[in-house]
Amino acid sequence: MRSFAWWPTLIVLAVAMFTDLRSRRIPNWLALPFLLAGIVVSPWRQDWGGNSHSIGWHGLGQFRWYGLGQSFAGLGLGLLIFGFLFWLGGMGGGDVKLCTAIGAWVGPMQMFWALFYTSLAGGIMVLCWIAYRKVLKVLFLRAGARVFRGQGNELNRKPEASLAELLKRKMPYEPAIAVGTLLSFFAR
Repeated sequence: MRSFAWWPTLIVLAVAMFTDLRSRRIPNWLALPFLLAGIVVSPWRQDWGGNSHSIGWHGLGQFRWYGLGQSFAGLGLGLLIFGFLFWLGGMGGGDVKLCTAIGAWVGPMQMFWALFYTSLAGGIMVLCWIAYRKVLKVLFLRAGARVFRGQGNELNRKPEASLAELLKRKMPYEPAIAVGTLLSFFAR
């Protein structure tokens, strides 16, 4: 964890997880300033190194265009992936803004790994959520009844009852984003 970005990201992820679990929303007052701070800080980050195209400013260190490019590339990757999921209807707008802001802080390569780990954590969360809602049991019973007993039993009267109930409820996805992002810091 040599990266400078882990501690501000950890603070924002903790607050975002609290608000997402409590109210199923990630507020703009959290995501947007975090996004802007990631862009503003990126040219002066020492951990991104980059090439020798820098401008010396007294008291502020070296301004690196490479860092600014890394910030925008990470921002773009987060926006591209989570924006597409938002467009499909599988993601909320707060999640998109938060992942875009994380991308501005961590850059494209770490954002790629954060997205990878987030998708794994999200898949595990969804499976646990389905099991918790007992939908998995009903789906297996229904599938077994169709295979072994045919179409005419009492489980087949309302075939979408439990699945429709599951689809109505929204699952907070920020815990998966937090786990995936933190795993990307530890995997570096």
